[in-house]
Amino acid sequence: MVATSFEVLREAAATWPDKAAVVENDEVVTFKDLQSRVLQGARAFVRAGLAHGDRFAIWAPNSLRWQVAALAGQAVGCVLVPLNTRFRREEAEDILKRSGARGILYVSEFLGVDYGGLVDAMSIDGLEHRVDLDAFEDWSPRGASDMLEDRISTVSGDDIADVLYTSGTTGAPKGVMCAHSQNIRVFRTWGSGVTLAQSDNYLIVNPYFHSFGYKAGWLAALLTGATAFPLQTFDAQETLALIDSARISFLPGAPTVFSSLLQHPDRNDFDTTSLRCAVTGAASVPAQLVKDMKYELGFDEVYTAYGLTESTGVVSLCSSGDDFETIANTCGRAMEGVELRIVNSEGQALCAGEAGEVWVRGFNVMKGYLDDAEATKAAITADGWLKTGDVGVLDERGYLKITDRLKDMYICGGFNCYPAEIEQCLLAHPDIVDVAVRGEPDARLGEVGHAFVVAAEGASEAEMIAWARAHMANYKVPRRVSFVDALPRNASGKVQKFLLGAQETN
Repeated sequence: MVATSFEVLREAAATWPDKAAVVENDEVVTFKDLQSRVLQGARAFVRAGLAHGDRFAIWAPNSLRWQVAALAGQAVGCVLVPLNTRFRREEAEDILKRSGARGILYVSEFLGVDYGGLVDAMSIDGLEHRVDLDAFEDWSPRGASDMLEDRISTVSGDDIADVLYTSGTTGAPKGVMCAHSQNIRVFRTWGSGVTLAQSDNYLIVNPYFHSFGYKAGWLAALLTGATAFPLQTFDAQETLALIDSARISFLPGAPTVFSSLLQHPDRNDFDTTSLRCAVTGAASVPAQLVKDMKYELGFDEVYTAYGLTESTGVVSLCSSGDDFETIANTCGRAMEGVELRIVNSEGQALCAGEAGEVWVRGFNVMKGYLDDAEATKAAITADGWLKTGDVGVLDERGYLKITDRLKDMYICGGFNCYPAEIEQCLLAHPDIVDVAVRGEPDARLGEVGHAFVVAAEGASEAEMIAWARAHMANYKVPRRVSFVDALPRNASGKVQKFLLGAQETN
């Protein structure tokens, strides 16, 4: 049984050597060619002096180069740290410092952003290698390396494969550590559950810096022999055209992806009959959307799922044949080998139908937070239960429904937004004295941020939103700012967010 990501690639290259592994624009790369490129990249890591366990970051949109660089580093025991392409320089620099990354591989430009310039402007001790992905294969001298096979052979399934950063209620990013064997087992199980197969053409819309695009994306494709089609940005018309021309059969994404395709005025001009399977997820997916995905877009199967970074991306999954209401209103049952429990505030298990915090135990639970034993201890009980912070209900069948969040996190356009992190950034504004942020419903994005601000006289909503856009990723930027005389706080000083809006001054 393969135990590392490179062993997955090596097995795929032996099983399907001449089959297309990745198709990007007009470039078709077979599994055999992908292995060759990864080995060349792995030599570059060795020759550059990156050691087993050293961390390296990738700051780039979905691409073949992203996948090659990730696999190359992991092949020789280095640890991948993906960076969100929507990060501002300060946010990316913070993650690089927290992770102790020795190298960063970046795209020179994307969506008008000069990533090369941003990287050059960073002052980070220990960040020795700053490499444009366009020049990755020439990063270090080419040729054989006597050390390469030795390095590859020392990597085990228990080694950490990646550190994906999330944010807690304190606002400080936390690095979630997952091992090679966890990633492989979780997404072999996931791939089987959603019937991803060798015959599939898999359009990967979800970003590679997220587990949905990386682990449930190109890693799952490697495990099953599916052909990956990386998409850098989602555009409904471009996606419909690619579905038509490339005969895309497998398409996971947030509910907004599918509603955008359904609402596109020229949808009927494209042939979508190749579509076979969709995977989506949210606290609640409209049953009508599931029906439209089947009968209007033509999917044979639609699956919903639930997971979090700390669970290696997956906890539960719907099954083939589940009815529309089950798919729309639940996240399915726990994966095989994973336990689910709903508990009260004392950690006592509740009965079916009772709402409480969702706890998870199994092979999918993270190895811990990087350099944060205290946070790890707070998140995982002594007997291995991961406290998700989500509120849910299990029905008599064992199907999970997420009903709320214990924490204040909200989801804007498919991205997790953590109010404490946003508030911390906004407090750097010279006119902001105090601030609280909460998520509010939005027809297009699901939820958006609303900032309640105690500010100096003369402050304006437009100026503050513009300032926020310059200092944080766009999905974090509050879409509305309300000015208040004071934030409602309880006796212990905590903001009572349910009272926000009662005393707006303008």
